[in-house]
Amino acid sequence: MNPQEIISKHPPTQDNLLNILHDIQNNHPENYITHEAMDLVARYLNMTKSSVYGVVDYYSMLSVKPRGRYIIRICVSPVCHLKKASQLINHLEKTLGIKSGETTSDKLFTLEVAECLGQCQEAPSMMINDKVYNNLTGERIQEVIATYR
Repeated sequence: MNPQEIISKHPPTQDNLLNILHDIQNNHPENYITHEAMDLVARYLNMTKSSVYGVVDYYSMLSVKPRGRYIIRICVSPVCHLKKASQLINHLEKTLGIKSGETTSDKLFTLEVAECLGQCQEAPSMMINDKVYNNLTGERIQEVIATYR
């Protein structure tokens, strides 16, 4: 489905902006929102381009650069930090062969950090696309990543 088809599924009201942006990103094979798509959204919702760009730039769940099929977000909140999230990030970087903010050469995984996933009671946590994984260890991460390969 192309961006114009996605946009037209939504009523042209500004309160649909986030839903439209998420739909566009989720339907793009590289999980991001192109500048052309943002321009279409701005025209459709009668907004300035800078307003749409500002929303995309503000929300960490939205991206203007190509990403992998699976977006891995590892929590770095204070609680996860205390539970050794930085060691888990290092483990993920070694496992995937990339640094945070990068995408694997096969375009399968993108690694990102998140300020909070709302899972403090079961920290440390990560999210792959929309699925959350808690009580992480290096071994648990290996198991989870293997299921996505």
